[in-house]
Amino acid sequence: MDIDLHSAPVQQALPAVRELLKGRSKLLCFGDRLLLAALALGQIFQDGLMGACTSEQEALAHAAQAPDLVLVTEDLEQGYGISLVRELRQRWPQCICLLFLRRETQEVVREALDAGAQGVIFVSSLGSGEGDFMKAIARTLEGGTYFPGPVRDAAAFHPDDEAEGLEALDQLSSREQEVLQALSEGYCNREIAQRLFISQETVKTHVSTVISKLGVRDRTQAAVMALRMGLLSAV
Repeated sequence: MDIDLHSAPVQQALPAVRELLKGRSKLLCFGDRLLLAALALGQIFQDGLMGACTSEQEALAHAAQAPDLVLVTEDLEQGYGISLVRELRQRWPQCICLLFLRRETQEVVREALDAGAQGVIFVSSLGSGEGDFMKAIARTLEGGTYFPGPVRDAAAFHPDDEAEGLEALDQLSSREQEVLQALSEGYCNREIAQRLFISQETVKTHVSTVISKLGVRDRTQAAVMALRMGLLSAV
């Protein structure tokens, strides 16, 4: 796994991301010790770093203080990154989890999405337009999700899911469908308001209604449901 912290795109995005990270606690849990050390010592995460670890058990011990942002790799020295994300999201629902996957199968991607990660990136996509590390951090910190094209494609619905997906979609008004699509594309409330030319308060109301009608816990689960059931293709 390679994240070039000195690349031009990263350096260009750094001021905005650093501002978003200000005052927020961070936890890093990677199986790659060299990358873990590079990130832990880097200027992006040094301030407010709660812990840097390589095992699921260590991460949960550090997370007792309820971190704001957690970066996790699928492969750890001990434990499993997706299980860690699931546990973190169950204990601390407000925790933002960004998960890096080495395996790109539908089974693994759906497992990661079901665990509640607000951002999922394939390791093979890092550094490309479909694996923008800084964009993932910024988007999730602003309340959105980050599921780039390759992740969405891998999670795509099975034909057997289509009827269930369309039934769920039928519960929503046309405006609510537009909001759901925007959620699935990762937009935060501010961006949805700009996109649909409505106020952020109206967006909040629509998001709450969508969550209620779909019977999910939060906006991340609503976005995941849309991806899994193929709702995006029907909107």
